[in-house]
Amino acid sequence: MKQGRLLHIVFFTIILVVHSCGNNKTAQEQETVIEIPAARMDGYVQAAIKELIENETTDPGKKSVDSPQFFSLPVLDHYYAQSKYLPVWSTQENWKPYADSLVSYLGRSGMDGLFPEHYHYPALRSLKTLLETDSLKRKEPGLWAKADLLFSDAFFRLIQDLKQGRLQPDSMGWKHNKNKHRDFFAVYLNKLLSGDSISSIVKTLQPELKEYVSLKNGLPSFLYNMDAKSYTYLRYPYKDSLVFFQNLLHRFTEEGLFNGSAADIDSFSLSQLLIRYQEKTGLKTTGRLSSALVNSLNNTDREKLKRIAITLDKYKRLPPRLPEKYIWVNLPSYRLQVWEGDSVIMESKVIIGKPGTPTPRISSHISDLVIFPTWTVPNSIIVKELLPGLRKNPGYLGSKGLALYSNNGDEVDPWSVDWFRFTKGIPYLVRQASGDNNALGVIKFNFKNPYSVYLHDTNQRYLFKNKVRSLSHGCVRVEQWKKLAFYIARNDSLYYPQRDSFNFTPDSITTWIARKEKHVVPVKKQIPIFILYFGCEGAQGAVRFYDDVYGEDKVLREKFFAHK
Repeated sequence: MKQGRLLHIVFFTIILVVHSCGNNKTAQEQETVIEIPAARMDGYVQAAIKELIENETTDPGKKSVDSPQFFSLPVLDHYYAQSKYLPVWSTQENWKPYADSLVSYLGRSGMDGLFPEHYHYPALRSLKTLLETDSLKRKEPGLWAKADLLFSDAFFRLIQDLKQGRLQPDSMGWKHNKNKHRDFFAVYLNKLLSGDSISSIVKTLQPELKEYVSLKNGLPSFLYNMDAKSYTYLRYPYKDSLVFFQNLLHRFTEEGLFNGSAADIDSFSLSQLLIRYQEKTGLKTTGRLSSALVNSLNNTDREKLKRIAITLDKYKRLPPRLPEKYIWVNLPSYRLQVWEGDSVIMESKVIIGKPGTPTPRISSHISDLVIFPTWTVPNSIIVKELLPGLRKNPGYLGSKGLALYSNNGDEVDPWSVDWFRFTKGIPYLVRQASGDNNALGVIKFNFKNPYSVYLHDTNQRYLFKNKVRSLSHGCVRVEQWKKLAFYIARNDSLYYPQRDSFNFTPDSITTWIARKEKHVVPVKKQIPIFILYFGCEGAQGAVRFYDDVYGEDKVLREKFFAHK
């Protein structure tokens, strides 16, 4: 029998003997029989750690009901095998100082967008207190071993989440990467053992991006003011109507709008209930169920906290440092910014893709500007919007200012084509000539990407007045296109010889537009562009939330944060 298990059995056998024969032994004699000297405790804990890990890795199906669930078992197995299973967090029945530091940090880890309960926080607090205050339990090597593994498991999961984030399948977590066992997990635990503080390690692991820091700076105020109550979460669209409506009524009960049973509700009373909630929250009073209504019910502070956590983890997927100059488009904010260092040089409203034709996430560089561009209609628009009209009237293209061309560039008479032959596309190009009425407006900003999207002006500039601006087929329309073009021109002129024929300036752009001249202008110093999706941002010590336009945060919430 293994030493740890033997010790555990002998220990409790002695206790039983002592209790049954207590009248025949003095208290001093009883203590002498059962006590393991503190100086020798580490050896017994070492044996118990080894036995626990071997049981977990060789026969996990035999775990007892109260056996701990280790998140990072592969890392635990590697680290403790390398360190000969020596205890990490205690010695001779005393906690190491950094055990206190870890428990203390986990208690406030919400400030970093973490959920303390996912790092064994309640269990660690309980075990730590128990082993500090209960002199009998303090003599159990198995309890010290369990605590040691839980502390290490919490630490390993913590550093993985802080560095890699949580937005990947469990199988892709670094805990399954053997190289990371040595080069990441062991490195940081050894740093802790060598004297680095928990706070310095936590700081080192997180991004230094100003956007990340700004969002984190808004967390204290949010957490202080948040309603921590847990409300019923509604999954919509639903698969089981009965379950959904039971949950809906329960959610209205939590809202203080309903106090009855499902048997009391018919279609009319449900409609009245929906109207009362819509009036209370300022939604359009239709008395009908909608995504907007369900999203409003789900928009609790606890759900907002998950969106903050999701956003913080999205930043962890960006490069550790952004360029000195770059264009930043955060889709849910409907806003474009140009950054130089820590300063926003210019800002503009944008129009982004509709939910049905969303703007993709892109990292690229502005490669060229096109003054007075033509527009080649994408096949998706041809199939969905143009073909139905062409089947009814081949003159439909002309009414939209469009023309039909062969792949060789020859113009084709739309009346000569049998439009009913085509369903998935056409063997022609549909183009709109350059000019003030062109859908791309007077300028287009190209950047390499596999989606054929770009930034551009628009001939529908009045749409920038809308609060909700997810209206395009996927490209990004820029209200302040002239400021953006002038910025790129000024920046580019720094890298061209003064008399270079490719040199262009704001004056050049102004002249070309006034003359309605088409020009394709290569950008010598290509400016990076990031088109991303962040559901919230830090703003002056607070958190600003945006509508989840494409439901991306909802998908990530369901996949990775449903039970958090």
